[in-house]
Amino acid sequence: MFDQLNRFIQLPASPERIISLVPSQTELLFHLGLEEKVVGITKFCVHPELWFCSKTKVGGTKNIDIEKIRALKPDLIIANKEENNKEILEELMQEFPVWISDVTNVKNALEMIDAISNITNRKAEGKKLIDHIQNERLHLHATRPSHLKGKRVCYYIWKDPWMTIGDDTFIYNMLAETGLQPISKGQQRYPIIPPTDFEQIPDYIFLSSEPFPFKKEDLNNIQSMYPTSKVVMVDGEHFSWYGSRMKDSFKYLNELIATL
Repeated sequence: MFDQLNRFIQLPASPERIISLVPSQTELLFHLGLEEKVVGITKFCVHPELWFCSKTKVGGTKNIDIEKIRALKPDLIIANKEENNKEILEELMQEFPVWISDVTNVKNALEMIDAISNITNRKAEGKKLIDHIQNERLHLHATRPSHLKGKRVCYYIWKDPWMTIGDDTFIYNMLAETGLQPISKGQQRYPIIPPTDFEQIPDYIFLSSEPFPFKKEDLNNIQSMYPTSKVVMVDGEHFSWYGSRMKDSFKYLNELIATL
């Protein structure tokens, strides 16, 4: 089996002790019905709440406790190129099968869902989920308002420094599904663009609920700076959680742009 970094991993025919190091992929494993097989998650794997309260935590997504992982004796670790620490993953690879995802767009996300459902023997469940996501995506494309196409939007994920999203990120690609044009086209990763440095005033400014928890006060402050822009608080999980969350994300995007 190859992962999304094109690494070959020797996996058991049926993994029985799985550790997930990525919150959105943990939620996917729950959706696939792997309650009895997932033995470890991170402290940021807040969905589902049942697992967050009952599963063993092996640290954060960056600060992973290798000794806790060793104690759990996993036969499969599911990780992500961006969300996890490269050096720690390389150390884990010396002892355990580590499958790494690399998700920067919807296509990558659907490929990840397909691969994980296959390696966990949940192929039928994975296909059903992918079909559902694709149908919701097509519905969004068919119903999104034409007048929004090309309208400029700044999507903030952090404050001080003010960080937005580059066009090689999953968030950027989810945002582009709406027909809106992120102001950071041509930039990579998470560029710093303070509200005072806009080259051209955006039509919309989105303040995400995560990873920085923007408040109504932030919205009011930016709205006062740019009264002609529409400033909106948005649910960051629907823009950034690749996996089973996507089954609801396109519906959320459709409802969001209907309010613009």
